[in-house]
Amino acid sequence: MFENLTHRLGDVFERLTRRGALNEADVDTALREVRVALLEADVALPVVKDFIAQVKEQAVGEAVLKSITPGQMVVKIVHDHLVQTLGAESSALSLEAQPPVPILMVGLQGSGKTTTTAKIGLRLKTRERRKVLMASLDTRRPAAMDQLAILGIQAEIETLNIVAGEPPVAIARRALQKARLEAYDIVLLDTAGRLHIDDELMAEVAEVRDAVQPKETLLVVDAMTGQDAVNVAQAFRDKVGVTGIVMTRVDGDARGGAALSMRAVTGCPIKLIGVGEKLDALEDFHPSRIAGRILGMGDVVSLVEKAAETIEREEAEKLAAKVQKGQFDLDDLAQQLKQLQKMGGLDSIMSMLPGIGKMQRQMAEAKIDPKLLKRQQAILSSMTKEERRKPELIKASRKQRIASGSGTSVSEVNKLLKQHLEMQRMMKQMTKLGKKGLMRHGLSALMQRH
Repeated sequence: MFENLTHRLGDVFERLTRRGALNEADVDTALREVRVALLEADVALPVVKDFIAQVKEQAVGEAVLKSITPGQMVVKIVHDHLVQTLGAESSALSLEAQPPVPILMVGLQGSGKTTTTAKIGLRLKTRERRKVLMASLDTRRPAAMDQLAILGIQAEIETLNIVAGEPPVAIARRALQKARLEAYDIVLLDTAGRLHIDDELMAEVAEVRDAVQPKETLLVVDAMTGQDAVNVAQAFRDKVGVTGIVMTRVDGDARGGAALSMRAVTGCPIKLIGVGEKLDALEDFHPSRIAGRILGMGDVVSLVEKAAETIEREEAEKLAAKVQKGQFDLDDLAQQLKQLQKMGGLDSIMSMLPGIGKMQRQMAEAKIDPKLLKRQQAILSSMTKEERRKPELIKASRKQRIASGSGTSVSEVNKLLKQHLEMQRMMKQMTKLGKKGLMRHGLSALMQRH
């Protein structure tokens, strides 16, 4: 989401840190560029003004200008203020209450509210081990209730049965009654949305809120709507009362200004962010980690957490045992590619690595396609089991068949086979590192093959 902002700020700070000694004019010039970059990223003007004023006050101090690394000191000050603007500390969902705990989902139509309801339900079920009931209160949008029911089946979460003609407040009360009788921990109430804010929408949501007294009222906003998302958040906060924000489509081409403005303008914390279409594509919002990503410092903590969640221990141990015997075939390479794909692919991993701005530019210059993993998986899928176990069998005619079957070229098949040989050699040298080293170096080799 913050790609353009990351590139712009990366260029500014690279020039700043290269200068060595700084004077006040250097800092002013850099901050002017930071101001323009933030405005171009759709950050609200009052937020930009406050941000620049606070950074300047600290950045032109004697301690900074006379320090050994003034450029890096300025970068740190910007980082710290970015964290403050985004909300200082991460804010988790508040679930400590007598069950069933009602959570009200509000927002405009098209913001991804229904899908986000199912994502939160899945998260609470798998991570928090809570028994979750979902209920659609959207009696206006055609098939809204059916959509939540289908998502419930996919996530294996119970949804309240539909009663034709039942008003939203009655549905909410029935959901809570069922939850009490059947010992549910959480009730997620997906309210109706509109294409724009109107009094009728707010009155309906307020009526449901008064009836169920939710522990959390989560506003779902689309990051792609930019400044308008901040206006929507203000309106819902003032008229309904919002305890937290869930920002969707953060993986899209949004400029990121809404996220930077949201906390500062509304005072409501961003609690979760949607980073993809899949039901498990939901992350906690960590201000310090997001600030690190914006400034190209990476987010290694999130990368490690994602690896821990997705890398299957059994598979890792099997692979470790094979490597200790000097074995690493194309089936094993396919498994490594699958793990990378589970972690969100090269784009997702690279967005968390330090120096991302430079790395992305280098990839673009080297014409490295981020869809590389999918093509490599297609090549491996076009091979027979025997070919994957004995790569030495793959000669000219087989390469041609594999390339045709995967929609790639013979040269790409050759690159993959060469990559496998390199990894095989490296794996044989790595037995001393143990299983953790195996997974770490296996993935890194895949990243560095170009």
